Amino acid sequence: MIEKILPPWVASAEAFDDPPGVTLFPEEEAAIARAVDRRRREFTTARHCARQALAQLGLPAVPILPGERRAPEWPDGVVGSITHCAGYRAAAVSLEALAVGIDAEPHEPLPDGVLTAVSLEEERDALTRLGGQIHWDRMLFSAKESVYKAWFPLTRRWLGFEEAHITLVPSGTFTARLLVPGPLVDGRELTGFTGRWLVADGLVITAIALPKSPAPQA
Repeated sequence: MIEKILPPWVASAEAFDDPPGVTLFPEEEAAIARAVDRRRREFTTARHCARQALAQLGLPAVPILPGERRAPEWPDGVVGSITHCAGYRAAAVSLEALAVGIDAEPHEPLPDGVLTAVSLEEERDALTRLGGQIHWDRMLFSAKESVYKAWFPLTRRWLGFEEAHITLVPSGTFTARLLVPGPLVDGRELTGFTGRWLVADGLVITAIALPKSPAPQA
């Protein structure tokens, strides 16, 4: 499902349950030694998806440990992203991208009070003009999560919810305008991201893939 909103130069794998018999590397086991069962299952299946995606790139299975701010540590030359929520786990990786960010959420309204905490007033005003049967508040939250996941490996800096302005487009895309100085990419300051979104099977999924310059050919 997630491959529908990723370019062909990004490999992905997903799971809608936690398959039995999946094992972790000893280093990964150590990283979640004190985790509760739910966290352990999320972590294990997400790593399983990540190794499936790496295999599509012709790369061997390796430990994928949580690093700074729990961002996954990928093999040299690889960028990627992991997401999980109730009933869904996925990973996306690429050798041809500068950054990848993915996020999945249940397709339901955000809990009371969350939208105000994670959005700008201008964004909330824009949501009221979007119609249809989509929970746009959850979509906005997911897009911001994908933006952060693409941003952090480039900068190693935190990005607050209020530091990027998201514009959601009903046709299935979104743009993110950075409200703080971005990193230099090919000698230019990065000012934002573009991404795609999908609603299916009770899920909201968003994805960003920032290509190297020039963009890889399909």
